[in-house]
This record gives sequence, structure tokens and C-alpha cells, in this order.
Amino acid sequence: MAASSNRIMLGPLVAAIDQGTSSTRFLVFNAKTAELLSHHQVEIKQSFPKEGWVEEDPKEILQSVYECMDRTCEKLTQLNIDISNIKAIGVTNQRETTLVWDKETGEPLYNAIVWLDLRTQSTVERLINKTPGKNKNHLKTGLPISTYFSAVKLRWLMDNVEKVHEAVLSHRAMFGTVDSWLIWCLTGGKKGGVHCTDVTNASRTMLFNIHTMDWDPELCNYGTGCFLLKNVGTKPVMSDHGLLTTVAYKLGRDKPACYALEGSVAIAGAVVRWLKDNLGIIQTSTELEKLAADVGTSYGCYFVPAFSGLYAPYWEPSARGIICGLTQFTNRSHLAFAALEAVCFQTREILDAMNQDSGIHLSQLQVDGGMTSNRLLMQLQADILCIPVVKPSMPETTALGAAMAAGAAEGVSVWSLNPEDLTEVTSEKFEPQINPEESELRYARWKKAVQRAMNWETTEPVNNGDGVFYLFIYYLI
Repeated sequence: MAASSNRIMLGPLVAAIDQGTSSTRFLVFNAKTAELLSHHQVEIKQSFPKEGWVEEDPKEILQSVYECMDRTCEKLTQLNIDISNIKAIGVTNQRETTLVWDKETGEPLYNAIVWLDLRTQSTVERLINKTPGKNKNHLKTGLPISTYFSAVKLRWLMDNVEKVHEAVLSHRAMFGTVDSWLIWCLTGGKKGGVHCTDVTNASRTMLFNIHTMDWDPELCNYGTGCFLLKNVGTKPVMSDHGLLTTVAYKLGRDKPACYALEGSVAIAGAVVRWLKDNLGIIQTSTELEKLAADVGTSYGCYFVPAFSGLYAPYWEPSARGIICGLTQFTNRSHLAFAALEAVCFQTREILDAMNQDSGIHLSQLQVDGGMTSNRLLMQLQADILCIPVVKPSMPETTALGAAMAAGAAEGVSVWSLNPEDLTEVTSEKFEPQINPEESELRYARWKKAVQRAMNWETTEPVNNGDGVFYLFIYYLI
């Protein structure tokens, strides 16, 4: 009975919608202690209509949010926690994924084009060819011109989807990233829903000027896994080593924006799904750690999972995945180990670029997300970076950050962000366990594999004029 009474007196609660590429979650936190009280998760289906295309159903995304909210509230009620104490809801989301919907009917006009999608490569090449010196880096946005971002995806939708084209001409089309779609629907939809975003999502559209902190008319004529961010303060640092300059956060209308250098890895946790769904070498994602731990080495096998090209620091959409160093001895355990190492090597590439751009070498890496439950991966990451990796005991720090920002918002003010008021988060530290020479040797071999992935060309049928097509395979080594 006493425990029940304590639950009732919890005080203000703050929730977060965490809408990711592969799943949606709804989480509720105690604003005084940052304790995660309850949550629910639903997986999201992806479709691949053509090679390089990745889409999701906007209605399924929205329904997954409703389901997660309902199930979480049911769990809270069973715990005798009053859900009316939820004072605010924050949103964190897969970012560059692009949606267009009809503001009069509330219906999506096409599937959401996911940030991984490559269909806009020809548009990107045309834009780069139009820039002075064919420079793909854009100083106004802090971003390279790439298939990754929303603007070129919107351009494709306007040019190739008749429903979108007609809705644009009749001023019925609404464009947004996933956060905009969810907020518009949750605040009333076609009956007065709020169409908005924040500066961090806006800065990933390739239409937002990160210096003026506003939409840029010149850019709007243009009409797109693992993310490592380094806070660089209130002045943007432009990268010379293939990183993005992005808006990290802005906590209030009158507060300054803080910027970050960011490196984006297209395939990190998704490599686990690929091993499970495409190759069938594991049945569940938790099997991967045991399989890799059984051998404790890749036995010289290196895996570059460039399924959607290579993102930071290369920005090479034509790169393709490669597995090399195979011998007769190689088995699925070695491949599992190589897949985990691939995540770590990609992180190392980004961290090296950040250290060069900022001039400040990182002394430890803080991590979060689903893959942090893989202790072998955390140890490998520390070994390959040659610095400690710090994992919080509560891995939902992305959702926690969204909840904290919502709880601290003007007019809500149930969560103090003053350092002295913040609850200390317990964590586990993974120290490097191999010598730096071994780490550098493995990293150098990975870099050679990356070069092969970047110099790959697909097979092409060739007609020699006699009506017979011959197949030539080009290997650029």
C-alpha cells in the first residue's frame, strides 16, 4: 500500500516520442529524478520498391505512435500512476526522411522517402555541376549536396509524383520531416493542426541557413545509422574533413543556438538486420554478440557495409558494400565479428575528422542507443578508438533529452536544466584492452577495404552491334 501511495505522489511527468528509422517508442520520465517509468516500442516496416529506394508508410508511422502512447499509458495506469501528470511531450525523430501530405484531406501524397534513399543521385549531380567549381559543400547550410538531405527528396516528389505536383500548384501540399508530420497530426491535423519544426530538423533539409537561423529564399529555389556529434559552441565550425556543420540545439526563442560537427554513418545497427533478414546467419539481434564472441576475431575478414553508399567523411553515393579477406577458414562467426568491427571503424573515421576540424582531441566517447547493449561492441569501440567508451546505465538518453527539453520549455517549466539540479546518471566505462599498434594495423586494413568499396563499378550489359549482349565486369583496384 505504501508503494502505491509513493507512485501516486510522483509529481510532474514528461514523455517523449522517439520515432526512429526501424521502430517507434513512447517513454515517460519522472521530471524530478529522470527515472524511466514506462515505455512501449513498435517496429516499423520498410519497403524497397527499386534498388537504392527506401520508403515507409506515413500512416503506419503515425499509428505506431498512437499504439505506443496507448500501451504506455495502460502500463502506467496498472502501476497506479496518474497519466494526467504528464505535462509535456518531446519529439525526437529520424531526421532527413521526407513527407508531403494534403492539408485539406490530411492524407499523405506519397510514402515517406527515408534518409537512406538513393533515388535522387542524378538530381544531386546536376546541382553540384551548377555550383562554382563543382563544389558539393554548401557554406549556408553547413551540409554537402547529397542524397541524404530532404530538399532533393522534395524535388523528386514534385517532379515525379502527380499528386504532389497538383497539390503544390493548388497550395494544398504540406512538406515536412517526420516530426512535422507527427506534430501536425497530433495537434488536430486538417482541423487546425500546427505545421512546425525546430531548428535542428530544419538544418537537415538543405533549405535552412544555419547562420541566419532562418529559411533561405535562395536555397528554396533549389527545390534531400550511427551519428556522432561534437558540440562546438555558439559559433559554427565549418569542416575541412567531410563532416556536417549542424544546429545541435536552441532551448528557447531568446536563447542562442549551439552548433555541432556531425558525422553520419548510413549503416550501423542496420547491418544487424541485414545479417538476420538477408543472410539468415542469426535469428535475433542478440545472437550477434554471442556469435562474434565465440571467435573473438574476424580472422582478417573486413566488412564495409556501404549499402547506401558511404556518408561521412567520404560522401560517395556510388560506393558499394564489400566483404574481403575471406579464406576457407572464414565462417559466420568471423563475419559477425567483422560486422561489429565495421561499426567501430566507421566511428573511428568520423572521430579522426572531428579531432582534425576542432583541434581538440576527444578524451572519451559517450554512447547511447540500442546497440550499446552489445558489450562486445562497446569493448571493440574502445579498442579501435584507443579511448574509453562510456555507456549510461539507462540507454534511452536520446528520448530523455527530448523529454528534458520539453519539460524545460517556456510555459511548462517542470524540468530544471541547471547543472546543479540535474540527477547524476550512472554509467559503465569500457577501457581499451589492446595496444595502439594493433588498433592502427586493423584500422589501416579497414581503410584499404574502404578504398575498394569506393572504386567499385556495377556490372553492365554491352551490345556489340550483333544483337547479342555481353556482360563485362569492371574492377577498379
